[in-house]
Amino acid sequence: RWALMHELRGEDEPTLDAILSRLAPSDIVLVEGYKREAHKKIETRRLEAKDLTPLSAGDPHIVAIASDFPIAGEDLPVFDLDDTNSIADFIERATGLSR
Repeated sequence: RWALMHELRGEDEPTLDAILSRLAPSDIVLVEGYKREAHKKIETRRLEAKDLTPLSAGDPHIVAIASDFPIAGEDLPVFDLDDTNSIADFIERATGLSR
């Protein structure tokens, strides 16, 4: 396991591609943020969020949803936010990687 943290200190936020180039080579990178980028992502929904507008309907790159409340009527796989084993299994299947 490895993490990279960087304080911007007034600098512009780097592009996702710039960050990924620093992490290469790697099999998988978990990214928080960059929701407007065109990469596969799991949408996180929380009851306490300021904006509860679902993103999945307008983003074809969202492949699943993880939520801290029940969600009905979704075409995508939906996971309990705390069910990390099922989320990890889904990521393995979706990426073709295995433990």
